[in-house]
Amino acid sequence: MPVPAKRRDSREAIEATVAGLGYELVDVERAPRGLLRVTIDRIAGRSYPSGESEFVTVDDCELVTRQLQYSLEVDGVAYERLEVSSPGLDRPLRKVADFERFSGLEISLTLKLPFQGRKAYKGLLGQAEGGFTLVFHDGKADQVLAFAFDEVREARLVPVIDFKGRRQPGASGTGVAEPGAPRKTPSGAARRVKKSGAGGVAAEQPGVDGGQDR
Repeated sequence: MPVPAKRRDSREAIEATVAGLGYELVDVERAPRGLLRVTIDRIAGRSYPSGESEFVTVDDCELVTRQLQYSLEVDGVAYERLEVSSPGLDRPLRKVADFERFSGLEISLTLKLPFQGRKAYKGLLGQAEGGFTLVFHDGKADQVLAFAFDEVREARLVPVIDFKGRRQPGASGTGVAEPGAPRKTPSGAARRVKKSGAGGVAAEQPGVDGGQDR
């Protein structure tokens, strides 16, 4: 008698689908009222059906949403509402690869344990043998904090926008739309759907955080 294949956990199933479409999975979050929030990013150097853009677009989110609706049903992942969005300007750094990718940019960093009486730092991220560094100003002079990935509780990019309202180059995520660019919202592209009683989905407005369940 054949043994049924073991179903993947939700994050593994989501990551396989997102990666299969050519995007990077940034984060997966379970929120109240059955909301499954999936954050994606574009991978530098790749081309996408929605067109050339440094940032994730609403079209990207719609594409991933449609595919996830199918794959999550196949994998038996339970959820009431699905939201696919871009990481925004303050993109979280979740993996070692994220710290390597964004080396040279300013980040906010929170350690698991305090060092010299503090956990929170903001400064320029760098790489060092066996870990990373953060160059920060302590009010008197620049200091260098050396840390390992395992010591990090949370880290995010610090949004940097120049006087023209465009984000300075270097980071990837969602920013202010350039003229003629694919559709996206200044605070982050998003696509949210809600399961309907008939087993289908009812699409809500892209990029809307609110909305009442009926």
